[in-house]
Amino acid sequence: MLILLPPSEGKADAGTGRRLDLSRLSLPELTPAREEVLGALTALSAGDEETALAALGLSGGQRGELTRNARLARAATAPAGQIYTGVLYEALDLATLPAPAQRAARRSVLISSGLWGAVRLADRIPPYRCPIGAKLPGVGALSAYWRRVLAPVLEAAAGEGPVLDLRSGAYAAIWTPRGAAAGRTVTVRVLHERRVDGRPVRTVVSHFNKATKGRLVRDLLVAGARPRTAAGLVSALRDLKYTVEEQPTAAGRPRQLDVVVTEL
Repeated sequence: MLILLPPSEGKADAGTGRRLDLSRLSLPELTPAREEVLGALTALSAGDEETALAALGLSGGQRGELTRNARLARAATAPAGQIYTGVLYEALDLATLPAPAQRAARRSVLISSGLWGAVRLADRIPPYRCPIGAKLPGVGALSAYWRRVLAPVLEAAAGEGPVLDLRSGAYAAIWTPRGAAAGRTVTVRVLHERRVDGRPVRTVVSHFNKATKGRLVRDLLVAGARPRTAAGLVSALRDLKYTVEEQPTAAGRPRQLDVVVTEL
């Protein structure tokens, strides 16, 4: 099973170990693309501040992010699972997973990134700021750039097993499984059900959507779930007592699940 996660805007303040070495990252086919994006980002961040802030969607109070970006090539690193610190990763709580679940996570999880394309939890990277919506000189819009590069790499990473795609927004758009891969892919929408005037009302969850997805991944890993098909993945979630409803989708598109929660 391949589990696709978004990155988090929140990141650790600094790495703790050796300097960045792109040749050590997973998915080595992406190395040339990572080199190109990294070079463009560091050059941009070391140049005119106002231009860089605008290109990266940052405010004037975030100028420190530019300083950090400009030094990425020689920055200390930490495992990606420690670099990302947002709501999803807090709920996943990798550090407290049992050892077998941690090993499964390192094998199964890929994190999308505007800078790296995709990384595994054990890949050592420095903290950075490079949203997928950025436009870099010489590279252009990162969403379009990675859309051209990632498809064959992620298709190979998925193999013949199911894909649990928990990305959202622009990160989901940089690779949309097609053909046979789409039939093996499950996307998740989180709905909050509560009672209003005595009747159930469901709303799409935004912020706490990430926490639910983090708990969902954690539960699958702790349970040692190893589904071989998309249907098996759905069954595994139901076995874990999640309320799951599958929505109709067009042929050739990933399967869409609604996970209904009553508590956030």
